[in-house]
Amino acid sequence: MMSRRPGRSCLVPLVLAMLFASSADAQVGRNMGVLNPNTATETEMAALPHMNGAKASSIVEGRPFRNMLEIHALVGASLTEEQQDELYSRLFLPLNLNDTTEEEIHLVPGVGRRMAHEFDEYKPYAGLPVFRREIGKYVDDEEVARLEQFVFVPIDLNTASDGDILSIPGMGRRMLREFKEYRPYRQVEEFRREIGKYVDDDEVGRLERYVSID
Repeated sequence: MMSRRPGRSCLVPLVLAMLFASSADAQVGRNMGVLNPNTATETEMAALPHMNGAKASSIVEGRPFRNMLEIHALVGASLTEEQQDELYSRLFLPLNLNDTTEEEIHLVPGVGRRMAHEFDEYKPYAGLPVFRREIGKYVDDEEVARLEQFVFVPIDLNTASDGDILSIPGMGRRMLREFKEYRPYRQVEEFRREIGKYVDDDEVGRLERYVSID
């Protein structure tokens, strides 16, 4: 097993503890600068390493993407592993921890075969606190926080807290209210119908990947 990395300073653990405390209920990892290809602007993406206007435009035209493998096929498959890590450390579609393949996990920058195995070993995850606890057996808090940017656990539409819902990329207070207004949801089709009153089908599809009905 991998050993823990030593803390780099007294300040880092304190900052990370504050980050975790402020998002304790969130089921989508706290983002520290990684662009989401389903929400980033074309200009933002075109400025990234190994990207250009044509690649950025192709991403915008292909939205919404359901998984990171679709992004990889579009803009990353022709890159070297080093180039992929440089790009995906800045542009990544978070992985559903409970419904992802080892191939997709390997796209997370810095994740090798051993860590990919650890990601997979603890399925199903009841929430990100489980991910933090289990992956924290192998790496320090700073690395857990970095990895958390690339993953999520779907929220239960009927029981999710405000913090859970607001952790979804692009979620605001107005949509939070709409998510809660139609509880209880009995099936995903109800979610699509009700939320489809406020946003188009592409946006419903983007939001849908972050939710479940348990």
